Amino acid sequence: MRLLIIRHGDPDYSIDSLTEVGKIEAELLADRLCDMDISEFYISPLGRARRTAEPTLKRMGRDGAVLDWLREFPPRVKRPDKDEASVAWDWLPADWTAEPRFYGRDGWWEPEAFKNAEVKAAYDYVTKSLDELLASHGYKREGNIYRATHPNTDTVALVCHFGLECVLLSHLLGISPMPLWHGTCAAPTSVTTLYTEERREGVASFRMAAFGDVSHLYKAGREPSFAARFCETFSNENERHD
Repeated sequence: MRLLIIRHGDPDYSIDSLTEVGKIEAELLADRLCDMDISEFYISPLGRARRTAEPTLKRMGRDGAVLDWLREFPPRVKRPDKDEASVAWDWLPADWTAEPRFYGRDGWWEPEAFKNAEVKAAYDYVTKSLDELLASHGYKREGNIYRATHPNTDTVALVCHFGLECVLLSHLLGISPMPLWHGTCAAPTSVTTLYTEERREGVASFRMAAFGDVSHLYKAGREPSFAARFCETFSNENERHD
C-alpha cells in the first residue's frame, strides 16, 4: 500500500480558501496526480484543502470522501512567550528545545501547556481515526506494527494540512510530533509518500520514501510558496518572523 499525504495549496486563511498562487499550484498538482493510479481520495473538510483537491477530482471524474479528522490539528496551546493561545506546532526554538519531554516518543504531551490544551486527546482521536482508515484498506494496527490482513499495492491520497500531517507521520514512524512540527516544512501542495514493507508475511510497517516533494512545481518552473516557513535571516523584514 502507498500513502500520499498532500498539503493544501498556498492558503488565504481569511476566507479559508486558496490565493491565486494556490489555485495555480492546485492545477499543477493535478497534472501530477492525474497520471497516478489513486484508489481513494480522502479530504479535510476545510475550504483550502477542498479547493486543492478540486482540479484533480474534476479532471479524473472522481469524488473524494471528506473526513472531519483530517482538518488542521485543532488544540490551542499557550506557549511561554505569548498570553494568547496559538497552534500546538508554533513555538520558538529556544522554548520548545529546552523541554526534554518534547523529544520523547512517550511523554511529549506531558508539559503543562499541552496538558491544559488536551493535546493528547486530540492526537489520540486523529491517530485512532487513521488506524481505522488503514484497517479498512487491509492494514490493522497491532502494537507498533500493522497486520496485513489484505496486502495490496493500492495508492491512497490524503489532502490535509501541515500540522495534521506531522501528527500522522508521528504515529506511523513512532516519533514525537514536536521535532516534526518544528524541524520540517511541507510547502503548499507538497506530496509526502509512505509505503508499506511486508518483510515477513502478514507483518507490515510504513516507510517514508519522500517528504514534502514539490517536483510538480519545479517542473512547471515555479518556486514553492513561502507559507509554513519563517524568515531565513532575522534581518529579512519581508519574511515572516512570528
